Amino acid sequence: MIRFLMTCLAAILAVQPASAERIKDLGAFQGIRTNQLTGYGIVVGLPGTGDDNLEYTVQSMKGVTARFGLALPPGVNPALKNAAVVMITAELPPFAKPGQKLDITVSSMGKAKSLRGGTLVMTPLMGADGQIYAMAQGNLAVGGLGAEGQDGSKIVVNIPSSGRIPEGATVERAVETGFATAPNLVYNLARADFTTAQRVADAINGRFGFGTARAVDAVSVAVKAREGADVRAQIMSEIENLNVDAAEAPAKVIVNARTGTVVINSAVRVSPAAVTHGKLTVRIDESQRVSQPMPFSQGQTTVEQKSGVGVEEEKRPMFLLEAGPRLADVVKAVNAIGASPADLVAILEALKQAGALKAELIVL
Repeated sequence: MIRFLMTCLAAILAVQPASAERIKDLGAFQGIRTNQLTGYGIVVGLPGTGDDNLEYTVQSMKGVTARFGLALPPGVNPALKNAAVVMITAELPPFAKPGQKLDITVSSMGKAKSLRGGTLVMTPLMGADGQIYAMAQGNLAVGGLGAEGQDGSKIVVNIPSSGRIPEGATVERAVETGFATAPNLVYNLARADFTTAQRVADAINGRFGFGTARAVDAVSVAVKAREGADVRAQIMSEIENLNVDAAEAPAKVIVNARTGTVVINSAVRVSPAAVTHGKLTVRIDESQRVSQPMPFSQGQTTVEQKSGVGVEEEKRPMFLLEAGPRLADVVKAVNAIGASPADLVAILEALKQAGALKAELIVL
């Protein structure tokens, strides 16, 4: 019975394309995007870990108190160890409506040691156009911790000068996406590829009829649709759930020279090549020998320096790197050479120069 079920499962997997992906996983519709919001505010209630008497902190606090009708006397600059100026960042999701909540991140701008225990005073959050889209306020949740002794010793765990306020902002204005009235719906791929763009257009035409979609370029697919939010929402939902066989990614070998990490994707091919990789080691040994004079002689005890220089070369025969039609063959051949990650970079560069590596070599 178990063998029968495994046979049926294998048959089902064989029928479904291995590389089939939903269109929603390949990109997104134009205009349906998040928007970044930022704000400048004051955190109060800190236990002596604030900015102290920084000039812009004092000016900011005077501006906050002025909103409540309290004006500090000229020349009075209070020591604000319990306050800190901060920058607030948040992301406004698409179709966010007034009244919805947003998570915000609060980060210190000055010399505040910690924001733990602080409260953010009501602060407007603005978009790139300078308009206010949300209002932020609340108590901070700080994961970091810092402590300092009188002798200057201190300990810091994580980042105490930054924190978050879950649902700390309220949306005040919605962003118009324009998807309901735009002449066409435009679907943008996350990775430019003419083959994938054409396959997405073919899949949409197969569902809604020929001429509904066309590939504009390697990224964008234009889709004809009647105006109206309800009609287009239904069409977009159906398009996102269509399956498409995405094109194979270009052959690339990514090398991180700082960490020695090498990543090879499945499209990489290797032509037959002969590779040898050896290691030359020069070793210098320094030692000292004491020269003792004979008894009752006029000589003196001296120390002689003795050096030994040797050269060792690891003997490795030339290895035949056969053509690798699959990634597993390439990995097996590289492992047979026995190269370390650092030496592997030099081997890959040499294979690329010899024309045996059929891939783009990218060094980060």
